[in-house]
Amino acid sequence: MSVPEPAAALPASDRAFLGHPKGLGYLAFAEAWERFSYYGMQSLLVLYMAKQLLLPGHVENIAFFKEFSSLFGGLQGAALASAIFGSYAALVYFTPTLGGIIADRWTGKRRAVLAGGILMAIGHFLMAFEVSFLFALLALIIGCGLFKGNLASQIGSLYKDGDLRRADAFQIYYLAINAGVIISPLVTGTLGEKVGWHWGFGAAGVGMLIGLAIYIAGQKYLPPEHFEARAKDAPLRAPMTRDDWLMLGVLLAIIPVLAVALLPNQEIFNAYLLWADRDFALELMGDKLPTTWLITYDAVVSVSCLAGVALFYRWYGKRWSEPDEFSKMIIGTAFAVGGMLCLYLAAVTTPPGGKIGLAWPALFHLVNSIGFAHVLPVSLALFARLAPKPIEATVIGLFQMSFFIANAAVGYIGGLFQTMPVTQFWLLHAGLAAGAGLVFVMFKIALSARLRAPSPVPA
Repeated sequence: MSVPEPAAALPASDRAFLGHPKGLGYLAFAEAWERFSYYGMQSLLVLYMAKQLLLPGHVENIAFFKEFSSLFGGLQGAALASAIFGSYAALVYFTPTLGGIIADRWTGKRRAVLAGGILMAIGHFLMAFEVSFLFALLALIIGCGLFKGNLASQIGSLYKDGDLRRADAFQIYYLAINAGVIISPLVTGTLGEKVGWHWGFGAAGVGMLIGLAIYIAGQKYLPPEHFEARAKDAPLRAPMTRDDWLMLGVLLAIIPVLAVALLPNQEIFNAYLLWADRDFALELMGDKLPTTWLITYDAVVSVSCLAGVALFYRWYGKRWSEPDEFSKMIIGTAFAVGGMLCLYLAAVTTPPGGKIGLAWPALFHLVNSIGFAHVLPVSLALFARLAPKPIEATVIGLFQMSFFIANAAVGYIGGLFQTMPVTQFWLLHAGLAAGAGLVFVMFKIALSARLRAPSPVPA
């Protein structure tokens, strides 16, 4: 397969894509299809394992599974499915850091993205065969590590310094991502649950190939500097001051707390789907709706809440003093607690043997999404604000470790769903969110002077 050579220089006046460079369009749509494939597969994964793959008659077909499953201490059934899901989701957030190092030091971003996309497509198609399940997960983990961060990092270089379109570019990019997230469960989820699991995974693979083709087609519109590796003798960081080291220590301490705050939201892809599949009243005119459609609903609500919360604080900030980052994150954990209490009330108000109506789950997605909008983008802004300038990019990479820890914990805690009463299970998540909020209060008090300093203009 031949790849077009990059343009020697990107025109500064390029406004062909919604007032932005053409390259943004190619990057946005390539990432949208990658997210279509990723979330399509992820929405099916725990259901597929719990309802088919790990059952007798199927689990014996998986190559090397006996040795692999021994890593999880004898777990079986849905608990094992939860643990595998958590490990997979955690590693997906860990490998992009390694993928960035590989691209910077050896391959350049173009080769890393191409290799990552090919590996992810292979991984999706390998999911069509029970024997290759573990190889499929490995290919997806490595492929995502090479693809995701190295694609997104090319956006900023489409613009010259001082070009105010850069901030809007990331908004457009994020909207494209969420379009893929919203659509994928409707396609892959419906195929997987209604036609056959492997049809769903195959559709995810096709989506990845489409994304890869879009990226290849747009090579000549992408930043030339991302086609080569960093010079071997190029310095990686400048000297750090004492204050820099102190702030680095503070941010490292925040990471596990942030992971706990994010944990209830990440459970949506794990135990929540298993519970919904078993106990929610998903029937419509005598036919059961695909459980994965709940992921589409969550994505729609989440995007709406992210936009709504941002607009609210723009309005609020014109009239009163806008809360600092920790205050917003504390508010976010309070909403996360409220979301978990919605699930507790859904369980406690349903008679034994009855199905749970969708009113409580719908309210959960709304309340939880408001909380998520106060935690995720705000915490990223906090890291960007407090990060020592010599290692700012590295610190932003470390921010992703919060998702690594959160998903690893989801894998373990999700396994309790089979042995713990449902009411206690969701109260446990409410308690974790509340605990994270209390620690954020302590961080706010300790860093109050630093938080009063004016925020730098975002790049």
